[in-house]
Amino acid sequence: MSIIPRISYEEELGKSSDLKDSDIEILREWLKKQPHLPKMTDSELAWFLHSNYYQLEPTKTTIDTYYTVRTHVPEFFANRDPLGTKALRQIMQVVAQVPLERTTKEGYKIIFAKLMDIEPSHYNYNEAVKYFSMVMDYWLYTEGTGIGHIILVDMEGFNLGHAGRLTPMGLKKFLYYLQEGLPVRLKGLHFMNTTAVMDIILNMMKPFMKKELMNVLHLHSTLESVARFIPLEALPTDVGGKAGLLKDLHESYAKKIEAHRLWYLEDEMKGCVNEALRPGKSKNAMDLFGMEGSFKKLEID
Repeated sequence: MSIIPRISYEEELGKSSDLKDSDIEILREWLKKQPHLPKMTDSELAWFLHSNYYQLEPTKTTIDTYYTVRTHVPEFFANRDPLGTKALRQIMQVVAQVPLERTTKEGYKIIFAKLMDIEPSHYNYNEAVKYFSMVMDYWLYTEGTGIGHIILVDMEGFNLGHAGRLTPMGLKKFLYYLQEGLPVRLKGLHFMNTTAVMDIILNMMKPFMKKELMNVLHLHSTLESVARFIPLEALPTDVGGKAGLLKDLHESYAKKIEAHRLWYLEDEMKGCVNEALRPGKSKNAMDLFGMEGSFKKLEID
């Protein structure tokens, strides 16, 4: 199957009275003057409008950022063949990243992440982010906009060996995409089962986190703390909830990703900017993130 079953623009119109055909038409006219950007559907435009609370100028900026990052960060957005890319196949055995069925009491959707294999040498940060982006793509195309989204990461099994496989530049690129490009209303970034290693990771993350993200960052050492924000029954059964075993949830979602392999291959070809056609000065990774050599990799014995 090549095309992910997509939520329609008509369905998006039914979700919000703030979504107006006139705004979509303004964006369509703007896109005609942006030859470097790929073609977009009305439902895709609706995601970006929604994530920017229906403000047109910020929406245009987010659209450009979204496609520009996906073009210039190949370590996250290239080689996304869920059946043919060895490193991606391996990380799909190491990390579970699954949208949960239940929402918070506010109606926020939840994506849950946890190590399935805790051996540090098996963990590849770039591939884990790549898989996250693939899950988010599928989720957005099939469910569309939401009142808000929450990312919940279970840190159980994550240790110094894993932290040593992170780099400031890798975190900077992901956090930039998360804050500036991903078309969702991010209402929370939560880490549960945190230990002292979280301090190391946060020290690497904080320079790249805007105030708005810092305000929705929450660390939890107990389930009681998690329950203040997220209903425990929404969590996988083996994590203290009632949603079913994480292994089963993970395998079910991974099969959806695999079934739409051709879409990911097509999107990799089409979902990019053409810098040769960008009005004004073209951009590259250095323009977005600075020089890779300006950071030193965290080394932990």
